[in-house]
Amino acid sequence: MRIAIAQLNVTIGAFEAIFHKIEEAVEKARDSSVSLLCLTELVTCGYPPRDLLLRGDFVRANLELLERVAAMSWDDFAILLGYAEPRKPGPGKDLFNAAALCLGGKAIQNTRKSLLPTYDVFDETRYFAPGCEPEPMELFGRKLGVTICEDIWNEPGFVPQGGYERDPVETLVAKGADLLINLSASPFHLGKRAERQTLLKTKAVKYGLPLVYANQVGGNDELIFDGCSLVLGADGEVLSRAHSFEEDFLVVDLPEKGACGKTQRMEALFEDPPSEAVHALTLGLRDYVAKCGFDKVLLGLSGGIDSALTAAIAVRALSKEKVLGISMPGPYSSEGSLTDAKALAENLGIALEILPIEEPFKAFRRTLSPLFANLPEDVTEENLQARIRGVLLMALSNKFGHLLLTTGNKSETSVGYCTLYGDMNGGLAVISDVPKTLVYDCSRWLNLEKPTIPESTLLKPPSAELRPDQRDQDSLPPYEVLDPILEAFIEEGCSKGEIVDRGFEAPLVERIIKMVTRAEYKRRQAAPGLRITSKAFGIGRRYPIAADPSSLTELP
Repeated sequence: MRIAIAQLNVTIGAFEAIFHKIEEAVEKARDSSVSLLCLTELVTCGYPPRDLLLRGDFVRANLELLERVAAMSWDDFAILLGYAEPRKPGPGKDLFNAAALCLGGKAIQNTRKSLLPTYDVFDETRYFAPGCEPEPMELFGRKLGVTICEDIWNEPGFVPQGGYERDPVETLVAKGADLLINLSASPFHLGKRAERQTLLKTKAVKYGLPLVYANQVGGNDELIFDGCSLVLGADGEVLSRAHSFEEDFLVVDLPEKGACGKTQRMEALFEDPPSEAVHALTLGLRDYVAKCGFDKVLLGLSGGIDSALTAAIAVRALSKEKVLGISMPGPYSSEGSLTDAKALAENLGIALEILPIEEPFKAFRRTLSPLFANLPEDVTEENLQARIRGVLLMALSNKFGHLLLTTGNKSETSVGYCTLYGDMNGGLAVISDVPKTLVYDCSRWLNLEKPTIPESTLLKPPSAELRPDQRDQDSLPPYEVLDPILEAFIEEGCSKGEIVDRGFEAPLVERIIKMVTRAEYKRRQAAPGLRITSKAFGIGRRYPIAADPSSLTELP
């Protein structure tokens, strides 16, 4: 059987545009003499549609699109795709997360997602009822064991909560399925593609069956979908692999039942974290800008490493003509910072405007002086400078219609080393899930492609430059120490005692945990950030603001 996978990048709810993408895929399938075209999970509306699924008109539009797609199938050409299926009235949720097999101009069979994830960024029980025991779909003499995303993840070690009581794949195989197909919308994080391929190999080998895996690609809000669709033989070897981080159309000739196939196409993986991160962030930024209706972006260029990396990714994603840099030197800015900002802009080929903030800063201080009389300067005056810069950047964003990118990294965001209504201003936080140490690694990786980020930016000590001779390490431990503590606490969920057991000093760990918990109110008001780690700040991490974190800093 010749199968095709259409790995599409769709905008949620853009039904006409989605139809035309599917139409193009159908035409390619016809030209390639394909018997079965596999699309992805909820492709009729895009994933994740979230509370749009609570709207009747949205669900109806998704069903109308399904009918239009089904009409493009014929007697010897089938289409398999994901959609939202209304349930009959009764107790429980109103929808199924379903897949339909279309043949001869109509949908002839369907199956429903059985395992509904509710961890991290997933909240599918909010919208869907679980499917009952699945049945194989019969097509051209084969029995297709069709599952949807999470249905295939029920293997020890691959599901955060330890697994589910039932296994849809096992059920389908027991009922005679001889080809496994999974339609997916699996979000990316660092290391996810290798983890996913290991899982799929485990399934194929366990049941001795070939496996077709069709995954969504593209950025939707904070989530990035990497694509990387796969076809594996019954021995678990990869027969064909689609591109990562871009649309692709994959055609595979499946071997006869019981036979092992030969590799037909193997697209390269970007396996090291800096490479993975840069490719993912490039896609996430490009899609967020386009799908939100923007054409250009702007950002503050401080001469530091964070804004340099953000600007470089923006140019990769959009082009140099669509990125505007703004340098806003203040009373404590070094000459080197302005020089580095100019050098970066020149290397990237982007426009750079310079707006000094000394005069606005003086004006604010004069205005506040009657109330601040006899009070020493402190963090208030530091934050005032950051907020002046935030006001200027938002004014430019309003006037020119450019999307403002914020440039804070995950290390700073974690501990609240950022200014609310200041450097946190903006529409997208590009590197808010990138730890500071990885910021440097990504910057060096980019410089291997083409020297872009000035060496002086990479070498100088990080500083907000909001007071004389300020350095990040005046307030924070070295990032080489801070980042492993943050990873253990935020991504791994370790306690203070568990982190101390890794060799870190107890008072330092306690201080960092308190900083993380106290900064929750800032993060709640932050711009959306692109997710590249297994636990980002956003919809996948839901901590209260008004809470007592003291128990988190006590040794067990």
